Amino acid sequence: MSKIEHAVRDIHFITASASRDQWVNLIHPLVKFALTAGYILAVVSFPKYDLAGLAGMAVYPAAVFILADLSFLDAVRRIYPIFLFPCLLGICNPFFDKNTILIFGMTVSAGILSMMTLIIKGVFTVLASYLLIATTPIDKLCYALRMLHIPKEMVTQIMLTYRYLTVLLEEGNSMIQAYALRAPKQKGIHVKAWGSLAGQLLLRSVDRAEAVYESMLLRGYNGAYLYLKEKIAFRRWDVVYGLFWAGVILLFRKYPVVLIAGNLAGGMLG
Repeated sequence: MSKIEHAVRDIHFITASASRDQWVNLIHPLVKFALTAGYILAVVSFPKYDLAGLAGMAVYPAAVFILADLSFLDAVRRIYPIFLFPCLLGICNPFFDKNTILIFGMTVSAGILSMMTLIIKGVFTVLASYLLIATTPIDKLCYALRMLHIPKEMVTQIMLTYRYLTVLLEEGNSMIQAYALRAPKQKGIHVKAWGSLAGQLLLRSVDRAEAVYESMLLRGYNGAYLYLKEKIAFRRWDVVYGLFWAGVILLFRKYPVVLIAGNLAGGMLG
């Protein structure tokens, strides 16, 4: 199976996972979107040397993985290329930040500490975003964005891009397979063919986009897309869920709960 086929299968899996009847999936999409945005802001706001405080923020993604019955290892396998970006950004820190910090009586390189903090921030933010799309269908997510008064043109673009990304990938995969059949002994695609293949993919995309737009017009599209047939009402559990996790995120952001718990456990054992 090619990489493109793997990508298409993963997108279909995430779409099916978001449409399940799990308890977390049924939480109001605006609540989940607000929690994800607040969690990401809280994570990135940690100082670059506050690794102990940042470690406590793992409680939110860990709990959601359990509540949503999602596999952490499968999530890492699907999104691990994104983790490379914070790693590439943080790998230079030990070379530029050569200060030292005393932690628990040990001298630690400040550059290594800031590198680890940056990498963990990237991992937590990516996992939170993954959990949002893995537990919220795209139409409900777009509905939440419209409730926040995000411009309808932008929201419609997001929804159509997500829905027809698999179509674009399948078109590209068909072109690559056709090229491989015409050059069976060649590994990969020759540099001279890159331009023509990209042009063909662009032309196919334009033709498919025109067909989709004409279909939307035939179904009464007038610039305002109806994301859901009925509005989603807030329930008691939506409010409780949102307030609970908002309180937990604020608590772990303000206090180093993991460090405090470790000191208490050490004192009791001692």
